Amino acid sequence: MSDRTFRALRITETAPGVFERAIVERRTSELPAGELLLRVAYSALNYKDALSASGNKGITRTYPHTPGIDAAGIVEESSHPDWKPGDPAIVTSYDLGMNTDGGLGGYIRVPAAWVLRLPEGMSLAESMVLGTAGITAAIALYKLEQMGQSPQLGPVVVTGASGGVGSVAVALLAHCGYHVIAATGKADAEAYLRSLGAAEVVGRDYVQDTSARPLLRARWAGGIDTAGGQTLATLLKACAQNGSIAACGLVDAPQLPATVYPFILNGVNLLGVDSATFPMELREMLWQRLAGEWRIPVLDRIRISAPLDEVPRWLDALLRGEVRGRVLVHLDAEGGA
Repeated sequence: MSDRTFRALRITETAPGVFERAIVERRTSELPAGELLLRVAYSALNYKDALSASGNKGITRTYPHTPGIDAAGIVEESSHPDWKPGDPAIVTSYDLGMNTDGGLGGYIRVPAAWVLRLPEGMSLAESMVLGTAGITAAIALYKLEQMGQSPQLGPVVVTGASGGVGSVAVALLAHCGYHVIAATGKADAEAYLRSLGAAEVVGRDYVQDTSARPLLRARWAGGIDTAGGQTLATLLKACAQNGSIAACGLVDAPQLPATVYPFILNGVNLLGVDSATFPMELREMLWQRLAGEWRIPVLDRIRISAPLDEVPRWLDALLRGEVRGRVLVHLDAEGGA
């Protein structure tokens, strides 16, 4: 095994509770143990990365650390019989970028069980425009349709629609024939969301009922919620009979101020989405769909390209809620976005 040098974002705790970010040079010999060494071509930014880069010990326990829960690249070394050098691969979720050095560096070393093959017809860059956000949206749609959701039942609402998961969810649902209601707190996002396929764009107030009513007039047949809190409670209260709401975020709040009435009177289903530990066989199936019948034709409209040196400012923008779509980070000098 050769020892390679590479650039990486490194977060260091310089004093208790004080964290600094820097682009540093590292060596592959410093990476944790694992069956596969991947040369990372692309990563993408997620809210978890911004939290890790800010010293959130609920995400990352030990520093110094390299964030990045998404990575796509080429296998350089393998001790696993199913993989060989030159294989294109994707890693999302599991412990990557949390307590295992992540994709915001030129190399990662990970267990083979975390890695899936790049689907035929999908580029490495496309896989990272999707990344964790894309597989989260795909799991949500998969679970909705497992419960009988279909375009014929009526509109589907997406909250946090201009964010990473929300943007992919809007585009994916629209591509699959759904009438999408995109809810956003960004007043300037309407043209963007309509370009992704949203049939209606509404403000945050539309999905935040603060009355004490346990049920509301039906406004949608189902939904994908990235917010939690009062927003998720509203989606449940205003969901049509036997509809489903997939919950995959908590940017509003982790609490759920709801009653049981939507469930026991309207038969509404609340579906949990956990992309970090979703079974690999189903994960692979959904990635194949995203490369096939679920291939999003407007994926480029979701992408913002950035080199590694610009990542710190984009992480700050993520924390401020100022990022629209997905920030694609290109790390391989020979494979820019």
